Amino acid sequence: MKAGSINVPVVLLAGGLGTRLAEETDIRPKPMVEIGGKPLLWHIMKIFSHHQCNEFYVALGYKGEIIKRYFHDFQLLNGSITLDLVNGRLDRVVPDDVVEQWRVHLMETGAESNTGGRVLRLKPQLSAGTFVVTYGDGVADVDVTALLAFHRSHGKLATITAVRPPARFGALVFDGDRVERFSEKPVGGEGWINGGFLVFEPGVFQYLTHGDATSLEAEGLEALAADGQLMAYRHPGFWQCMDTIRDKTLLQSLWTSGKAPWKLWA
Repeated sequence: MKAGSINVPVVLLAGGLGTRLAEETDIRPKPMVEIGGKPLLWHIMKIFSHHQCNEFYVALGYKGEIIKRYFHDFQLLNGSITLDLVNGRLDRVVPDDVVEQWRVHLMETGAESNTGGRVLRLKPQLSAGTFVVTYGDGVADVDVTALLAFHRSHGKLATITAVRPPARFGALVFDGDRVERFSEKPVGGEGWINGGFLVFEPGVFQYLTHGDATSLEAEGLEALAADGQLMAYRHPGFWQCMDTIRDKTLLQSLWTSGKAPWKLWA
């Protein structure tokens, strides 16, 4: 594990429909699509756990019962069991390498809530201090320890992790490290975009003002940027979201090859 990290709570946005990955998401929520036999959600949690962030709030929506069932059965399905059918006793033997030090809160945040609405529903659990929010469909080799240190250093309400994928996404426009505004199309090919791995102070809740309909991006982040409260931690390394079957195939091939850049853990 990385030394020096603080176990800040991590919100995982896992309630969207994932319509562009309908081949998979007709039967499961996108974060439960498997890479290397494990849900993408597990991969994301392992990234944070590597940096000693082990308190997770999974914001549920579409097919949330599948995520609940997975974690309910997590230890049972990741080890050996012995059933004594005479007395009804069940003994579990869980190998050390599959025991996670996680505390997982599976939170119902509405079937149709927007991203900011899901975060807003967790305000009672997140009002004590710094917390992280990320999407349940993207992995990266982000140094979460350095990200948190950067956030603490500038004293603003929010930090966005900026990444540089292909230019099909909208871009961020900077003034130094401060996010000035959002641009629909990157200038000159590739541009910096919102890669998730967002760090917030509780003051951000005042920017989430439209209940369940609140967009974290179009309302929250843009308003924070306009007020000079949004800073960017630029991550030039690996980042990949899983929007399409092509994205899933890429992530699976990287995992199978043994060269998955987001696999920071031993």
